Amino acid sequence: MGKLLQFLLHPNELKAAIQLMKFRQPLHPRNPSQESETLQRCYILLNKTSRSFAAVIEELHPELRDAIMIFYLVLRALDTIEDDMTIDPETKVPLLRSFDKKLNTKDWTFDGNGPNEKDRIVLVEFDKILGIYHQLKPQYQDVVKDITYKMGNGMADYILDENFNLNGVETVKDYDLYCHYVAGLVGEGLTKLMCMAKFADSNLTQDNFERSNSMGLFLQKTNIIRDYHEDLEQGRSFWPKEIWSKYTDSLPNFHQKPELEFEGLSCINDLVLNALGHVKDCLEYLSMVKDSSTFSFCAIPQVMAIATLAEVYNNPKVLHGVVKIRKGTTCELILNSRTFPGVVKIFRKYIQIINHKSSVKDPNYLKIGIKCGEIEQFCEVMYPSTVPKGAKIQEQPINQVIKSRTAIDESMQKRIEEEAFNTNLVLTFILLAIVGTSYPLLTKLV
Repeated sequence: MGKLLQFLLHPNELKAAIQLMKFRQPLHPRNPSQESETLQRCYILLNKTSRSFAAVIEELHPELRDAIMIFYLVLRALDTIEDDMTIDPETKVPLLRSFDKKLNTKDWTFDGNGPNEKDRIVLVEFDKILGIYHQLKPQYQDVVKDITYKMGNGMADYILDENFNLNGVETVKDYDLYCHYVAGLVGEGLTKLMCMAKFADSNLTQDNFERSNSMGLFLQKTNIIRDYHEDLEQGRSFWPKEIWSKYTDSLPNFHQKPELEFEGLSCINDLVLNALGHVKDCLEYLSMVKDSSTFSFCAIPQVMAIATLAEVYNNPKVLHGVVKIRKGTTCELILNSRTFPGVVKIFRKYIQIINHKSSVKDPNYLKIGIKCGEIEQFCEVMYPSTVPKGAKIQEQPINQVIKSRTAIDESMQKRIEEEAFNTNLVLTFILLAIVGTSYPLLTKLV
C-alpha cells in the first residue's frame, strides 16, 4: 500500500514505472535458449549477487555482454573474500594476492566463507565462472586478470594496515586511494573492454584513466556517505578522519549524541562536496561512449548516484538509518538516462536540489554554492537548457566531443517517444476506467 500511495502522489513516476515494465524494449535482448548450461548458470549467479547491475548487463551488446558479466562475477568473488570477517587474515591476504592466478585454472572453487556470507555462492561455483572466462577473447581475459591482480593486492594492503582496520581511512588522499582499489579499477577495466570493442572513444584510455577513475570514485563515495549507520553497526567506517575530525573527536558521536546533529550534517555535506568534485569527469566520460546499450550501462549508476547524493545531502536520517531514493524515482531515472542530453538534464536537476537544500549556517555553504554553480555552468556548455531562436551556440571543445553522439541520441529519442505514446494511452484508459467506476457514486453525491 505504501508504494502504491507513493506512485499516486508522484504520477510522473507511475508513468515511468508503466513505461519501464510494459513498453521499454531492450536494444539487445538476451536469449537463454541459445546459451550453454554453464553460461545460463553464470547469469543466474549474476542475478543472485547483483541488486542493480544484472538487468543492464543482460541488455548489453552481445560483443561485451558475457565479458562484462564474467568481469563482474570475478570481482564479486574477490570482494566476497575481502568482505568476510570470518576468514582469518592469514588465509585471506595470500588468497587476495594470488586470486588472479586462480583464473589460470579451470576447476578452482572455495567454500571457506562463513555460512552467513550472502554471496558465497560465487566462490562455491567459481568453476562455472572459470568455464566461461576461458571462452572469452584473449584480450578480454587479459583485462579481467589485470584488474583482478591490481584490486586483490590493493585490498590486501588495506587489510594489513592495522590503523585502517581500527579507524578507517585517515586522509582524503587515503580515501581516494581506497575508493580507487575497490571501484576506480572497475572503471579502468570496463573502459579497456569498451575501447577494445570500439564502443567508446579511444581517448578514454589516454588520460591515465582519470575520467574512468572518477566514475568509480563518484559511485563509491556516494555509497560510503549513505552507509554511515550501517557500516558503524558492522564495526567499520570509511569516512576519512581528515574530514570528520573537523566536526567531532569520535565518528560514532554523530549517531550517539543528538546534540551533535548539526555537526553531523555539516560533515555529510563536506563529504558530498568532496564527491561532487568528480561530476565533470563523469559527464565528460559519458559523452565519449558511443554504443547505446553500453551508454545506458554506464549512465544508470551515475544518475542513481547524483540522485542519492541529493537525498543524503543535509539529511539527518543518514546518521540513524538507511536513506534511499524511491522505486518510482529509480524507474524515472532509468528511462530518462538513455540519451546524453537526458543525463545532463538529470545532473542539472539534482545539482539544483543540492544547492537549494544548503543552509547558510553550514560552514561549507559558500564552497558548495560555488561547486554547484561550476557544475551547472558545465552542463550548460554541454547542452544549453534554452537557446534563443536563430542563435548560434559558441563552439566549445566538449561540444566537438559530443557531436559524435548526436545520431545515437536522436535514434534513441524516437524509441523513447514511441514508448511514451503507448504509455499515455494506457494511462488514459486507466483514468477512464477509474472515472467510469466512480461516476454513479459522484452523481449520488451531487
